[in-house]
Amino acid sequence: MFNGGYTGRILRINLTEQTSTVEPLPQDLAREYIGGAGFTTKIVYDSVKAGTDPLGPDNVLVLASGPFSGTKVPCASRMAVGALSPLTGAMALSLTGGHFPVELKFAGYDVLIIEGRSEEPVYLWIDNDSVKFRKAGQLWGMSTSDCQTTIRNQLHDNNVRVACIGPAGENLSRMACIINELRAAGRKGMGAVMGSKNLKAIAIRGTGKVQVADEEKFKAARSRMTQAMKRSEHLYPQFSKVGTSMVVDATSALGIFPANNYMTTGEVSLADDLGAEAFGKRTRGSQPCYGCPVGCSQVRVVTDGKHAGTLSEGPEFETMYSLGSTVGIHSADFVIAADRLCDELGIDTMSSGVTIGFAMELFQKGIITLEDTGGLDLTFGNEETVLELLHLMSYRQGFGKVLADGSRIAGKLIGKDSGKYAMHVKGLELPAYDVRGAKAHGLNYATSFTGADHCRGYAFQELFGIPVPKAVDRFASEGKGELTVWNQDVRTATTDLPTMCGFLLDMALPDIALQNTADLMEAVTGLVYTPEEVQKAGERVNNLARLFNIRQGFTRADDNLPDRLISEPLAHGGSKGQCISREELDMMLDEYYDVRGWDRTGIPTPAKLAELGLTVAKGA
Repeated sequence: MFNGGYTGRILRINLTEQTSTVEPLPQDLAREYIGGAGFTTKIVYDSVKAGTDPLGPDNVLVLASGPFSGTKVPCASRMAVGALSPLTGAMALSLTGGHFPVELKFAGYDVLIIEGRSEEPVYLWIDNDSVKFRKAGQLWGMSTSDCQTTIRNQLHDNNVRVACIGPAGENLSRMACIINELRAAGRKGMGAVMGSKNLKAIAIRGTGKVQVADEEKFKAARSRMTQAMKRSEHLYPQFSKVGTSMVVDATSALGIFPANNYMTTGEVSLADDLGAEAFGKRTRGSQPCYGCPVGCSQVRVVTDGKHAGTLSEGPEFETMYSLGSTVGIHSADFVIAADRLCDELGIDTMSSGVTIGFAMELFQKGIITLEDTGGLDLTFGNEETVLELLHLMSYRQGFGKVLADGSRIAGKLIGKDSGKYAMHVKGLELPAYDVRGAKAHGLNYATSFTGADHCRGYAFQELFGIPVPKAVDRFASEGKGELTVWNQDVRTATTDLPTMCGFLLDMALPDIALQNTADLMEAVTGLVYTPEEVQKAGERVNNLARLFNIRQGFTRADDNLPDRLISEPLAHGGSKGQCISREELDMMLDEYYDVRGWDRTGIPTPAKLAELGLTVAKGA
């Protein structure tokens, strides 16, 4: 029996049989894994066996919000989406905001588990306790916006929330994402998993409420949190006004904003072209997630030129890099247009852009030619080519077939030793930080269970100079194993599990995050945690995901970085001369494994598993 925060119910969908069942949420699952990414990780671990085809019916797709979603906790409309990733072969975890996460709770469910595969395209219509399977043949092929609009029209309810896939998901691009409104569960190929199940969309409507266990404790805990948010020098004064575009300015100043597939990082500052001022001129307001007083998601419009009239919610910092600097394009108007196109096609802006940048370097080096590309000129900065490739990748046509599954697979298909230029870890393309100048951030890329993922263990100490838990030298390698473990576990525990926006951890709550989560958990759910127990929940999830990846065949050798970051020091800018040498990476990995309680091959020790209450079946 739950006193608040949780609905106490799991909705399990079997697409093969077209059945739905409601199951109770186990109390021990809530206690040990809290919610969100904890629930998805545990369910995927328990459900997906080694050797499972990620695009086969035996993969599961799990959507889970957290106990804070649907309450008056600020910035808590977040949801985790998990599965076996078709892009990486590892545990997948994508996060998304907007309104869909709280609608899932209002409909009465903490978790949605989708199994099997429908024989024909369908969409789910979840109306509180009613679950229906509706034919989606007429929706197949639609863009994500058209799909959402059509479903709302069919259901005669504009308040229905819809998460759907576009053509990229239908054609099983391993970079496909799930779109709700213009928000994305955007990495690791979750849209391809949905497409492989012949599931075009999930429509949901809920009229319930989420209770809190103790109103007085909740008011006090919420007040402490909102006061910390108001004290932040950046959250409301800057971030709420310009969103993540401000990070272009910050990383450019540090010399770590990547350009031209990481070949020319720091050579010129791109802050004027792709930073806060450039995008600020195109901003027409914000579109906050449910219950968010910050409103960082900026609505931007192109007012003139060949992309005039294009509107996008965003783009975010990562897209300013992936469809801007890393493909050699320095136009804010273009990035807005390309961002919106990706949303409509349902393809990840980050992986698709970085994969195109990789292909552009191969074209520059003569490894691929016009004959290979079907006549497409892949010169850096070619806007028309980028837009054309996004279409071709989403529909698996022409040269897009080669790139549709990301840079790692593309490198194998192209051959000629091209893979060494692919900027990925474990198959997941690198985010918008050249970690040669931020070494804990680089260690996080190497060790995150999802691959190169800025959402796992974001090193705000190096990137923004925030001295929590202590001040660090971003160029130093010593101590970065311990710092990375802290960053990964604390971020998981305080944002991905309850669930809450990660930007708050970086800008407003770093020094009180664990206590804040403990206070809110007691007030919302009635479950009492110490700050140490909160952190332990994050550690438990990261260890369980590691066990899953080991079962999938991952080893220490996969905790690696692209050759360029190891062997080519930065030649320009504020991080000139820096790289992460092989010796440094090995030293940081040893420290990281030691702090984690893993052996030097990267396997959690029996003592660590016992400490976390994790049991592994023999041979698992």
